[in-house]
Amino acid sequence: MSEKRFGKSEWLALVLFGLVGQIAWSVENMYFNLFVFETVSPSLSTVTLMVQLSGIVATLATLVAGTLSDKIGNRRGFISWGYVIWGVTVALFGFLSPELTERLLGCGADRAIPITLCAVVAADCVMTLFGSTANDACFNAWVTDNTASAFRGKVEGVLSILPLAAMLIVAGGFGMIVDMIGYSMMFLCLGIIISLCGVCGILRLKDSPALVRSGRFSDILYGFKPSVIRGNAPLYLSLCLVLVYGIACQIFMPYLIIYMKTFLSFTVLEYSIVFGAAIILGAAVNLYLTRLSDRKNKHTMLYLASAVFSIGLFGMYWARGMSKTACLVTFGVAGFVMITGYILISALCGSLVRDYTPVGEVGKLQGIRMVFSVLIPMLVGPMIGNGINKAMNIPLPDLASADVMTTQYIPAPEIFLAGALFSLLMLALIPCLAKAAKKKG
Repeated sequence: MSEKRFGKSEWLALVLFGLVGQIAWSVENMYFNLFVFETVSPSLSTVTLMVQLSGIVATLATLVAGTLSDKIGNRRGFISWGYVIWGVTVALFGFLSPELTERLLGCGADRAIPITLCAVVAADCVMTLFGSTANDACFNAWVTDNTASAFRGKVEGVLSILPLAAMLIVAGGFGMIVDMIGYSMMFLCLGIIISLCGVCGILRLKDSPALVRSGRFSDILYGFKPSVIRGNAPLYLSLCLVLVYGIACQIFMPYLIIYMKTFLSFTVLEYSIVFGAAIILGAAVNLYLTRLSDRKNKHTMLYLASAVFSIGLFGMYWARGMSKTACLVTFGVAGFVMITGYILISALCGSLVRDYTPVGEVGKLQGIRMVFSVLIPMLVGPMIGNGINKAMNIPLPDLASADVMTTQYIPAPEIFLAGALFSLLMLALIPCLAKAAKKKG
């Protein structure tokens, strides 16, 4: 693409679709899990299953939609209408309940609960189908279409902060919203916002002038061809870094709020403050670091980012067995360190993937990106994390408390230790990437 600047309209679209999309994903990752725990059946295994199936659907949807958007030379339609329908599916999600199943099918609670669990998982997959089509496939391709390497690090830095901003909004504010208006109304309001974002896209969003029709539908498997892999070694090594990082995150991330609420006994207000402060400070530090990545060697900066991320996770593991105040402070400081590395790795890897993505092949390579960034991490990471939780078998500390969820076992601090150790595998991949990039360029 031409080295055009990223103008105000592009920034507005980036922030609007990026933030609203990330809020939707954060709600799915955090409150769909809590919704199942508190209204259907308390089970960490259900959380794991939902994450895994969502990863499969997201990858398949991205493979198809990314290739199709290349073939017809259109991203805006998939993004805009995808957000509209995505919002509808989110709005309807909160109305699922065992009581509704009993009324509709005339069955008892013993049958209504497993049927509702199946319905909830199926609804999550439908929501993911439209969300991944709009956001993962076509919005990400739109960003690549409209950015140049000269300013991609800055754009990627903003993109990497949006998930954390969404997490801050969702982890803090949405818990209070649920307490005030309930799950059904919360999901309904969020769905309306997502759909309105899609309407804005119909009216205002524009594709890059450089976007043209390319490829065939058979290109859905383009990214898996050995010749493509051999010809784009830096891209696939960058994706391997994303894979390792993604698995490390998914070992602990699906269970993070449950861990803070149960094992650490944080209240909604306490974990919101700890989480919020860590995110705000981490994002502020990364505004400088991601700008620096446009001037410095990104491969070298990945050493720093992976080390910071691992140190933060080690700190979160050790923040236990303390007084409540000491635990809040220690977990908050460690969380800030972890999130600083988390954002920086995400920005650097995202920028490198875009840098090494061949021009004209953007859409058809979004699916392979999802295999490395979503499918495998969301299958493997939660399996490792929940395996650790099952092995540690820590019971709920306060079964009489009405403020916490009850389940057979709760998340164990060892999930942070496992995430830290797994993330260190990145250190072995970075030299390989640097060597491949030097050879190619």
